[in-house]
Amino acid sequence: MATDKQPTVIKKYANRRLYHTGTSTYVTLEDLAGMVRKGEDFVVYDAKSGEEITRSVLAQIIFEQENKEGPNLLPVTVLRQLIRFYGDSMQALVPSYLEFSMNNLSQEQQKLREQMAQAFGPGAFQAMEEQVRKNMGFFTEAMRMFSPFPQAASANGEGKLAKGDKGEDVNDLDTLKRQMADMQAKLDKLASK
Repeated sequence: MATDKQPTVIKKYANRRLYHTGTSTYVTLEDLAGMVRKGEDFVVYDAKSGEEITRSVLAQIIFEQENKEGPNLLPVTVLRQLIRFYGDSMQALVPSYLEFSMNNLSQEQQKLREQMAQAFGPGAFQAMEEQVRKNMGFFTEAMRMFSPFPQAASANGEGKLAKGDKGEDVNDLDTLKRQMADMQAKLDKLASK
């Protein structure tokens, strides 16, 4: 973000402490990360040599952010690819490409957020839940059709009572038990021959 305001000067001392000259207080890397998020511009100087070390401090902030719990911004594949570009003939093009890409992403950030909210908003999740329910219904019906056991369940899922050999009502479990007993008797009969 370009502004007419001069960047804040941060001095880094030998004890690795960072001094904010605008507020006359010591700050942390997390404080500097917050300044970046707010769009505040700063420059970091080594207090002893006067050398500008902004790039290394920003890299250190990224390193600290990447080591925090939670999702990382830079996947391992991207980090490896960046390392491969060092010393490559493409190295000179990478900074301008990354800067261009990040500027476009920043400019399109709000539009992207709105599109994501539309695509994955509460309505989308309700539609997905409804689709899951439909899929489960289809799956249940398919399993019922290919079941090796007799159909004894009605459409509302409650077991029907079947008529036994002597005219009494029996449920699905009793029917299965009876069929298993009949099959066991047949197996015993075959085994004794």
